[in-house]
Amino acid sequence: MSGLLNPFNGRLRLVGGCSCGQHRDAAEHEAAMAEASAHTEDSALGRAVESAVMRALFPRDGERRRFLGAVGAGTAAAALSAFFPLGAAKALAADKAPLEKKKLKVGFVPITCATPIIMAHPMGFYEREGLDVDVIKTAGWALVRDKVGSFEYDASHMLSPMPIAATMGLGANVNPTYVATIQNINGQAITLHKKHKDKRDPKQWKGMKFATPFEYSMHNLLLRYYLAEHGVDPDKDVQISVVPPPEMVANLRAGNLDGYLGPEPFNQRAVYEDVGFIHILSKDLWDGHPCCAFGVTEKFVKEAPNTFAA
Repeated sequence: MSGLLNPFNGRLRLVGGCSCGQHRDAAEHEAAMAEASAHTEDSALGRAVESAVMRALFPRDGERRRFLGAVGAGTAAAALSAFFPLGAAKALAADKAPLEKKKLKVGFVPITCATPIIMAHPMGFYEREGLDVDVIKTAGWALVRDKVGSFEYDASHMLSPMPIAATMGLGANVNPTYVATIQNINGQAITLHKKHKDKRDPKQWKGMKFATPFEYSMHNLLLRYYLAEHGVDPDKDVQISVVPPPEMVANLRAGNLDGYLGPEPFNQRAVYEDVGFIHILSKDLWDGHPCCAFGVTEKFVKEAPNTFAA
């Protein structure tokens, strides 16, 4: 077989060695193949992690393509690494090591988006990973932020902009926080009091009172965008306050609010209770927009990387 090799390739053995001509013997050949296979597996694992992160950031493939086309693959990878610990994620995915902490407290706000966190408990997903998780119902997002910031919670259901706000110290002390995963996309709506059924044009909303679940929420950003797009200044022409989602319908009924951009099930609940009507779905403002996330502090990730991976 060695007679078929390129005689001008100095890296190949023409006399003796293995059949490929690159090793001294069959044993060395097999060892090299095993090492190459390991590298291939590591590469595949790394690609899998990168792919998962990109899918979370860009649920729609067209958005991902446009982003890559605009900035280039190299810049995209560098930007991703700057905001997400890709290296740590790959290392965590590679090996299962002993858990540093098994008993955890995880918070959630009672809205539809919290379903994965809530149902993972009765379905045994936490237990399967060796975790004893106390899933704690929390009244609102400010309380979630404070309990994560004081490390009373190990992790929590969050609104997707909250980890960025916590990392920047917006509204509270600086607390570097990671988005472990995007829990869901779309799923929100602008609901108006039924007395406003004749006000389908947002230009008619000047002077009205609206609510969103939190300052640092996709709801707030989308509502402000929608108002501004129709010539309404969200800071001057309307009032936007923070109201916990479970209190939105009651405030709408009491006349404290003219409308809100909120999560389910509180849009459908307003319709069911004949208090309000759905003006527009959030997916019609931005189809595929992120809504809620699972947030974990940088401190927890560094102190308990194996638990974080689980």
